[in-house]
Amino acid sequence: MSELLPELFDVIEIIVDLPSENLRAGMRGTIIEDFSDGAYLVEFANEHGETLEMPALKTTQFIVVWRNATLKPVPLAEQAAALVAHLPDATAHQVLDFARFLAVRSQPPIAQNRASSAVEQPVFA
Repeated sequence: MSELLPELFDVIEIIVDLPSENLRAGMRGTIIEDFSDGAYLVEFANEHGETLEMPALKTTQFIVVWRNATLKPVPLAEQAAALVAHLPDATAHQVLDFARFLAVRSQPPIAQNRASSAVEQPVFA
């Protein structure tokens, strides 16, 4: 899967706290400028549409959650992959292990084979 570069008017979610900007991980904003140095100007607004902050962010500080080009949200699997890509290897392995656990847990129980259950078990006296 090739990672698409952010584009103007994509909605992003920051993945790090930015205390100097009064922004916390998980907050969403809109890309309003693409700088030539790889930074993006992002506008964060409140529920009334008033601008809160407009920091320049690097792609290591956010993931794209909605694409303006398609007018659709980025699929959850792609969002998760983008988040994992920013993690240290040891932590990424923990996420993968947890995802495997969830995949196994979400499978339906295995039906017991009638033939194997009919076999008599030895009795130990």
